[in-house]
Amino acid sequence: MSQKKLGRKSAIGAGVAAAVLAWSGSAFADLPQPYETGLLPSASPVMDQITSFHTLLLWIITLICLFVLALLVWILIRYNRRANPVPSKTHHNTLLEVAWTIIPVIVLVIIAIPSFKLLYFEAEIPPPDVHIKVIGKQWFWTYEYPQSNFTFDSQGLTTVKAAAGEEPDRALAEGKPRLLSVDNPIYVPVNKVVEIETTGADVIHSWSLPQMGVKMDAIPGRLNHTWFKATRTGTFYGQCSELCGASHAFMPIEVHVVSDADYARWLADAKKNTKIYQPIADASGDRRLAAQ
Repeated sequence: MSQKKLGRKSAIGAGVAAAVLAWSGSAFADLPQPYETGLLPSASPVMDQITSFHTLLLWIITLICLFVLALLVWILIRYNRRANPVPSKTHHNTLLEVAWTIIPVIVLVIIAIPSFKLLYFEAEIPPPDVHIKVIGKQWFWTYEYPQSNFTFDSQGLTTVKAAAGEEPDRALAEGKPRLLSVDNPIYVPVNKVVEIETTGADVIHSWSLPQMGVKMDAIPGRLNHTWFKATRTGTFYGQCSELCGASHAFMPIEVHVVSDADYARWLADAKKNTKIYQPIADASGDRRLAAQ
């Protein structure tokens, strides 16, 4: 094997090892860990309800599985050839047929009530304190803050070449989680309603932030709306959740939830270093940006 190939394999191995160490560190405690089965810690009222509903479903599924297992074991013991040499010719039982029709209906109603409540809670957007427009592109995100009149692009620190071991991984070099951290994260204030307006510039993308309970498709020619209200400060990660092309895995989302004072400082600094957003409507109703 050539020295060049050995060097490349060593670089890939070192990158993977560094990634494992970084992900297992306490700095990324809110990130998925090996062998986990639950959801990430909730950070919004919507995600609180999703977590509660998920727990309810787990209990229902577990009880049904145990009940069916018990029935199977009982039938195997009670109706095997040795215990029941003469087969029963029973072909109808009204009580059983009513029971296995009514009980599943009751279970579905128990599931449906919190499910519909959650759907309506997610769909009903409270009066927003912050409005952010999210534009999915191949393969990065553009964010607009219309209330503050600026826009910027956000690209992942881990690139395709870095994943192939052809260049250093900026995310690992900066001590951040690979495939999740970005060069320009978005900032939002804690305990404030943030309205997210999504659209796509080329193909369908999906803006997903699991710990906030947010996942909304970004479709070209269409505006979709969702919201979240972060209940604690911190850094939260997501990814594009709609297969959008070759580099779909390399368009992460990074959101910093900060205090009102820190958010005001970030806004002031961002206005100086990003493009000016001018919502000028043309004949088709599209909005254009003017860099100044």
